[in-house]
Amino acid sequence: MCVRSDSISSAFVGPDALVIGSAVDGFRSLEPLVLSLLVVAAVAVAVAGWWVVRWFRRPPGVRLKRLLGEHDEVAVLMHPNPDPDAMSCAMGIARIAESVETDATLQYAGEIRHQENRAFRTVLDLDLESVESSTQLAADAVVLVDHNTPRGFAGSQSVEPIAVVDHHPGNGAGTEFTDVRTDYGAASTIVVEYLDDLGATMGAENGNGLTVSPELATGLLYGIQSDTNHLTNGCSRAEFDACATLFSGIDEDLLERIANPQVSDDVLQVKATAITEKRVEGPFAICDVGEIPNADAIPQAADELMHLEGVTAVVVYGEYDGTIHLSGRSRDDRVHMGEALRRATSDVPMANAGGHARMGGGQVSVDHMSGIGPSEGISRDELEERLFSALAGER
Repeated sequence: MCVRSDSISSAFVGPDALVIGSAVDGFRSLEPLVLSLLVVAAVAVAVAGWWVVRWFRRPPGVRLKRLLGEHDEVAVLMHPNPDPDAMSCAMGIARIAESVETDATLQYAGEIRHQENRAFRTVLDLDLESVESSTQLAADAVVLVDHNTPRGFAGSQSVEPIAVVDHHPGNGAGTEFTDVRTDYGAASTIVVEYLDDLGATMGAENGNGLTVSPELATGLLYGIQSDTNHLTNGCSRAEFDACATLFSGIDEDLLERIANPQVSDDVLQVKATAITEKRVEGPFAICDVGEIPNADAIPQAADELMHLEGVTAVVVYGEYDGTIHLSGRSRDDRVHMGEALRRATSDVPMANAGGHARMGGGQVSVDHMSGIGPSEGISRDELEERLFSALAGER
């Protein structure tokens, strides 16, 4: 009996192999030009995938540096009324931009009033520009630092930043680069890690010329300290590591001058009012300090009340220029201060409040509290009751 070999092979070869064989035969039958195009496309996809993987495996500092190098100039935008953390973060981003020959202009909305903030700017001789509208931004390429949504100036809602570096909660993002670390105590810590990613050295030249001057090291260190209450509130291990990295490069004289500015009589009066007029219920203290000449006195007064024995969370609020400014502090694990302030003001039109577990702030329009807009308004006494309820978790 004679059995054909192709019958034997088909009997022992499974259906998958037959499908593969058919596919191979079909592939061989393609025109050479089509086959070449398919090969080129496959190679292109493979190379593109390799570059994407390689790009996202690079440290964030390296990626940000490359992005900055793609622009001739950038506007480094701080949040309104910038504090030392915002200013030092902007300084660090500008230094990275300088290393790739990109011009960086440091800008902000609002004012710099707090004596600590004014001392920081003066002692470190910072060149900062104030903006009132988006048309005054120094460049189309905008980098946001220490906040993730542009605000505080006309046309801010139309600004699309290319990069965002922040540690506050929020949904803002950069079109090309976003680094928001809500578990960090300061945005300056993130910038210190960028500099470490890039092999920067303290004060001495290195291969790529990226060095950290005594002014920048001092600014970053104080930025971290100011946002974490000298490494005692809301900080992570990253803050301690960053301070250790910076320590050898700081200027102690500059640090002392920034940390111990003179305090105005206005600030002392607001602190005194908070201490003498406070209302205490259980572990919570709240005080309305009335109309004030300096809104920056509010958070300083809140810091003072936190020294009271038996008090675990405080809120101080007062009126400045038609706006109620609120500032809260907490060392109570039951109280998330940012959320408490947000809940207390949630149904007041145009109110803006929030923050971290240990620290929060907000602004409420006096006119909207009086009933302008869709709500009936609330009195200051009602606001105070809402604050106590929010701190107690009842609202």
